Amino acid sequence: MAQGNDAALKSSLVWLAVIMVIVGICTESWKKIMATYVVGLIGIAGLILPDWDFFDRDFSRWTCPVTAEERASILAQRQTSLLKRYRIYPVRLVAYATIYGFALFKWWKFVSN
Repeated sequence: MAQGNDAALKSSLVWLAVIMVIVGICTESWKKIMATYVVGLIGIAGLILPDWDFFDRDFSRWTCPVTAEERASILAQRQTSLLKRYRIYPVRLVAYATIYGFALFKWWKFVSN
């Protein structure tokens, strides 16, 4: 995992801990704190931990590991343009919005009751 991902992972876990403390203070429920923990960890794992350089390749290449040359070309492309670093894929965006939106809705319904 790259240094940028380490920093993002650490800050995400710190914010998750802050949210868990807030939920604990407001609800005084161990179950709701644990639900917040589980939903938060799954959310963090789905967004930060995957090797997006691996998955951004053509689907047929997923069975092969990323070569050093491919990594070097990806890094070179990212350094030339900031917009290439944040690629938006409509299907991925819709899937993540649907899945995480539903999870947040269910979590909020559970925590707010």
